[in-house]
Amino acid sequence: MPKGKLSRWSELKIWWREIDRVLLLLVLLLMSFGTIAVAAASPASADRLSTSSETLDPLYFFYRHLAWQVLALGTLLGISMLARENARRLGIVLAAGMTGLLFLVPLIGVEINGARRWINLGMQFQPSEFLKPGFAVAMAWILSWRMRDPNLPVLGIVTAYLALIAALMMMQPNFGGTILFGGVWFVMVVLSGVDVKRLGAVVGGGIAGLTATYFLYDNARHRIDAFLGGGTAFDQVDLASRTLLAGGWTGAGYGLGIRKMSLPEAHTDYILSVIGEEFGLIACGLIVLLYLAIVVRVLMRLIDEEDLFALLAGAGLIALLGGQAFINILVNLQLFPSKGMTLPLVSYGGSSTIAICLNVGLMLAITRRNPFLKSKTRGLGDRLGIGQTAPMKNHTGSARREIQP
Repeated sequence: MPKGKLSRWSELKIWWREIDRVLLLLVLLLMSFGTIAVAAASPASADRLSTSSETLDPLYFFYRHLAWQVLALGTLLGISMLARENARRLGIVLAAGMTGLLFLVPLIGVEINGARRWINLGMQFQPSEFLKPGFAVAMAWILSWRMRDPNLPVLGIVTAYLALIAALMMMQPNFGGTILFGGVWFVMVVLSGVDVKRLGAVVGGGIAGLTATYFLYDNARHRIDAFLGGGTAFDQVDLASRTLLAGGWTGAGYGLGIRKMSLPEAHTDYILSVIGEEFGLIACGLIVLLYLAIVVRVLMRLIDEEDLFALLAGAGLIALLGGQAFINILVNLQLFPSKGMTLPLVSYGGSSTIAICLNVGLMLAITRRNPFLKSKTRGLGDRLGIGQTAPMKNHTGSARREIQP
């Protein structure tokens, strides 16, 4: 072994010491609940997708989900072992590559259920799903340039990038994904310390754009009108809400759900409703609490982060995960129009599951920290006005840390 190079075992010990093990445990718990939920939802989806010539096994989606979970978990753990600098490079390359593929979606994309969002390159996947973690990391990288030169037009650059992504997403169409990207942009820009007046002007323009979208974009207008009009008993969102409440507090029991059999996309978009019917509202509440615990845990990790890039990237990545979960839960509760968005780490998914675990892996890599070192700054605490204000560090600057006695 070359002098100065750590053995694989030593690297694993350092990773285990620096990784947020509580966050990793929470993620694994959520994935475990998801595996059970997919097993419960699989018969409903298999029955709906079976034809006269082919009958799917009731646990068809469950078996496939297990295989994808193994690949996704390997991706999560592998990415979490990256050093922060390598995680940053991976995120930037991912953002550039997936943005390029978004340009190809209208040309060579695969259309499913009226939406052209997928590309088949030996494996069918949505570039927008893999763009999400790359988008957060690339945004953090650009916004952190302000530490080197406060006069750099970072707000204009990230806003132009968001506008490009939004235009490409709306062509698919993917209005829900566009809203999620916009929300992440807002969170990261606010935390970066951009001038409030300039931010207000951009947000005002965004609101005007959303208003124009309602009148010019048929897909968005039809979904919003159906939602505000109350829908019918046959609408997806209404069916999901009825299924969610059918099990009461404790549920009908595993495999005993009836309403799920008429629910479209039971194993993906509306898996929370299946959980509600078979395992009860208490189980749904526990899943919501797990998401809240994951979000809070990441924010606690960022409270005293002194690297501006790490602070923004961590906040952006958790905003993606939490925002997607929040939207999916509201849709299942009939409080938000249907968006075709899965419940992260719980819903069945192929490449989308890998993309979400890639997000989590980057989050774990960026929040890695030597437990024997103490930061002199307050990081997110300073940004939110908690405690004493101290200067932030750029990811290229030297870390101001001291060894605890």
